[in-house]
Amino acid sequence: MPKTSLSPVGFTTTIPLEILLAAGRQPVDLNNVFITDPACHDLIDEAEMAGFPRNICGWIKGLYGATLRQGIQEIIAVTEGDCSNTKALMEVLQLHGVTTTPFAFPYDRSVVSLTHEINKLADHFGVNAEQIEEARQRLNQVRRKVHEIDRLTWQENRVSGEENHYFQVCTSDMNGNVDAFEAEVDTFLDQARARQPKTGNLRLAYMGVPPIFTDLYQVLEESGGQVVFNETQRQFSMPYATDSLIEQYRRYTYPYDIFVRLADIEEE
Repeated sequence: MPKTSLSPVGFTTTIPLEILLAAGRQPVDLNNVFITDPACHDLIDEAEMAGFPRNICGWIKGLYGATLRQGIQEIIAVTEGDCSNTKALMEVLQLHGVTTTPFAFPYDRSVVSLTHEINKLADHFGVNAEQIEEARQRLNQVRRKVHEIDRLTWQENRVSGEENHYFQVCTSDMNGNVDAFEAEVDTFLDQARARQPKTGNLRLAYMGVPPIFTDLYQVLEESGGQVVFNETQRQFSMPYATDSLIEQYRRYTYPYDIFVRLADIEEE
């Protein structure tokens, strides 16, 4: 498998990460760059000064600002299965010289349509099915460890909702470095397993996209709540055992209709 190069590729929401890893590119989830920036509100202000309306999605404005501030020259924009304003974001970034590649999750979860989209993306980055599967197996090694963090959250009460949120969100791009992120996960697992379980708090589920407010979990815990299920963040970690890349991204619920998501939520 190629080593990660210094050439980052940003993306607007979770995409088949295996393709970027197989191509030796550095994956950058622009959502994570935006929300972890100490001056994330400035990124929104910069987008509004550039012409984005005040009433448009804050995430879209944040992605715009994060892309330009980080100097990212290439992004994958998910045009179906995510925010409807992504196409406009693509056009504005193109004016700044950013190369944009569209990717779409088919609304009907069609195997044919999803295979076509994944093959197009693989062709764009010059990788084949064997390379992608090798990358998938490597990523799944790390994902399984994050699944254990999730289990320690809901089953053993040894991991906080915020910690659970962090590690599952990070699986969208593995913090740009799979090996370094795996080492971070290993260290955390050792610490978490040695903790005493927390008991007595009101067990909560967090539904929907990850919060844009950075102190939500802290406030909930101070009020006696404990988030033990982060719906969308858990999906980023690809929680289902599947035999193929196509089936993996068909089972991934976030880009599809509410009924697919509800089936997963009700099961959990």
